Amino acid sequence: MRAICKIYHQAEELHTQGIYVISVDEKTGIQALERIHPTHSAKSGQVERVEFEYQRHGTQALMANFEVATGKVIFPTIQDTRTEADFLAHIQQLVESEPGGQWIFIADQLNTHKSASLVTWIAEQCAVKDESGEKGKAGILQDMPSRAAFLQDESHQIRFIYTPKHYSWLNQVEIWLGILSRRLLKRGQFKSTDELKERILQFIVFFNETLAKPFRWTYIGKPLVA
Repeated sequence: MRAICKIYHQAEELHTQGIYVISVDEKTGIQALERIHPTHSAKSGQVERVEFEYQRHGTQALMANFEVATGKVIFPTIQDTRTEADFLAHIQQLVESEPGGQWIFIADQLNTHKSASLVTWIAEQCAVKDESGEKGKAGILQDMPSRAAFLQDESHQIRFIYTPKHYSWLNQVEIWLGILSRRLLKRGQFKSTDELKERILQFIVFFNETLAKPFRWTYIGKPLVA
């Protein structure tokens, strides 16, 4: 917790040095719901009335990058799946946007965030010469603890810091995902997954242009209870 909070407080200064602190996470199962009957707008003395029956048109998975220093959401991925390969491709497209930069990712402990393919790619990007070993048998790739230790190595140009289990609230992107849910998804109507995807992307552009700013993070990692 203290390591994450320290990085948050350093993020703006690190940004000026070409070191990017990115809070990353997924929101899966976002439903494209179309209400069967129109919503009745709020009137004097009446609340908005939303039809409770709806038709499902499928789901999408969002992988979002919240840049801690700027408060912007950059290079999002929205698609049908969220696999190990999908997460690797998501990280790759972000890193490739600034090839000379250094990257610190704040992420939870999902297994796709500690995958063998992610380790292999980062080892290549950071020119790590150590033998990777073999998944399930030996070396860096042996198991999730060994892969996590490698991915958190502070000497690497690309590294991860993992939130403790059950502490997802430490991940700033979770705050932004709550904003997305309240402002767009909660009462939104979407006739297809394509429309859902487009509306999310439009909201991200709107958010970055009009609302984005760094969160005022006051927590410093001390226990909240004795």
